[in-house]
Amino acid sequence: MGNALLEINQLNKSFGRSKNIVHALKDIELAIEEGELVTIIGPSGCGKSTLLRIIAGLDGEYTGKVTLAGEAIKGPGIDKGFIFQEHRLFPWLTVEKNIASDLSLSDKDVRRRVDELIELVKLKGFEKAYPKELSGGMAQRVAIARALLRNPKILLLDEPFGALDAFTRAHMQEVLLEIWRANKTTMIFVTHDIDEAVFLANRVIILKPRPGEISAVVPVELPYPRQKATPIFQSLRLQVLSRFEQTEEFAFTEGAGI
Repeated sequence: MGNALLEINQLNKSFGRSKNIVHALKDIELAIEEGELVTIIGPSGCGKSTLLRIIAGLDGEYTGKVTLAGEAIKGPGIDKGFIFQEHRLFPWLTVEKNIASDLSLSDKDVRRRVDELIELVKLKGFEKAYPKELSGGMAQRVAIARALLRNPKILLLDEPFGALDAFTRAHMQEVLLEIWRANKTTMIFVTHDIDEAVFLANRVIILKPRPGEISAVVPVELPYPRQKATPIFQSLRLQVLSRFEQTEEFAFTEGAGI
């Protein structure tokens, strides 16, 4: 590896002590180039969210090396945006104030940036609305806009559409791709949905559990926009599914011996 935006070398992460140690991640080697949109899939408990938290600087208890733009990640910062499954908006703030977060809308630069983001996530006309007045998809668009406010080097998304209905989820996938194409922000997107992983990504990373290891990296060389019903998409989906099922079988076999 070298000159990638994000570089992970020999990352190992464990929880617990003595005989109760759980090895969450083992020997993770990963390089993410600037402008990539990478998805991560794997069975529950394989360390997907733990990996995101380490990249975000929210967990510093690990061995190995994790660097962003050549600098070791030592904690949270404005260079890393994080979006959770729940939107986590402040219910007492309007859309525009949620996006501005701790910055003042009276600042002309902040005002301009918030207006740009409202346009980008297609929420024009809802600037003064409160979270309770928004649909789930709209609330997540506010969360994405807020995460993009300070132009992070990388955006980390931990199953952000998992709680949405199928129709809204499909719409949000399209919205996210539009944002990615417009902003060129590097993104790592965790999901349990194989269709979603293939639809969004330049590469799909498959993790296997106990401990979490990278079992496969599948490049997705389909042009955008992608159509899920096409034979070429379904062929690639089956390829990823086959790799994933091998991972699931491994996990079941390993678990059966415990």
